[in-house]
Amino acid sequence: MKQPNARAISLSALTVLELTPPQMVECAAQAGYDCVGLRLLPATDQEVRHEIIGDTPFRRETLARLRDTGIKVLDVEILRLKPETNVTDYEPVLESAAELGASYVLVAGNDPDEARTADRLAQLCDLAKPLGLSPSLEPMPWTNAKDITQGARIVKAAARSNTGLIIDPIHFDRAGSSIEELGALPREYFGYLQFCDAPAARPTDLETLLFQARCERMIPGEGGLDLAGILRALPDHLPLSIEVPMEQWAKSTPAVQRARRLREATLDVLARTYAAGSTGAPDTRQ
Repeated sequence: MKQPNARAISLSALTVLELTPPQMVECAAQAGYDCVGLRLLPATDQEVRHEIIGDTPFRRETLARLRDTGIKVLDVEILRLKPETNVTDYEPVLESAAELGASYVLVAGNDPDEARTADRLAQLCDLAKPLGLSPSLEPMPWTNAKDITQGARIVKAAARSNTGLIIDPIHFDRAGSSIEELGALPREYFGYLQFCDAPAARPTDLETLLFQARCERMIPGEGGLDLAGILRALPDHLPLSIEVPMEQWAKSTPAVQRARRLREATLDVLARTYAAGSTGAPDTRQ
């Protein structure tokens, strides 16, 4: 079996969202990562928007940092498919993503019409394919693509080779998805995996659900999610994008120090998971 530590490890933008894109690249390099994820479009109206789409100073500086450090861009985010979305409006984002060398584009389904979401995902894939990009759908329980079963239906209906699903352990768990469901999905649906931990107890209200997901996740191996089960259900070569926003920790600890600790914890979870071989997954909870 491939050594678990041989897979690429990426620093997600949400983990160090206080940084600018060039600073994220530098942080990833200093903390020992292979790749970085960049947020070209903000996820909420409250987030800072960095002007990185098109020929801007931020994009030029980011490209320079990428060249200097050797860090690669794994993914960019976030494109939302809404009822009013005109997919061609995302062309500048896709072009910038390609210029930055990204492989994947994170997509959220925010349209209650599942068939329309699939159709627009297909359109997005057609625009992205000549650029070498794979727009991939991330199921999230508060969106209209709530879980991996629904996400898989949308991906299947889109019928494009350059799309798939992004599994995030906290969303996977909070949506009530099962390891058995995950293991039954086509392997070609998965290009990379997000990684984090969270309390075992699932929130009972939307406000807490969103707060945990956006502000207070946990270091991998220190929460109650079945990380080993998720890892074992997926191909063991997938890059891992470490997405662990921890608002309180960020107030007291520099980004590079946090990123380094998260990488070390992730490698430890990988080592413990695969050390068990085929005899059963260890419990990653402490």
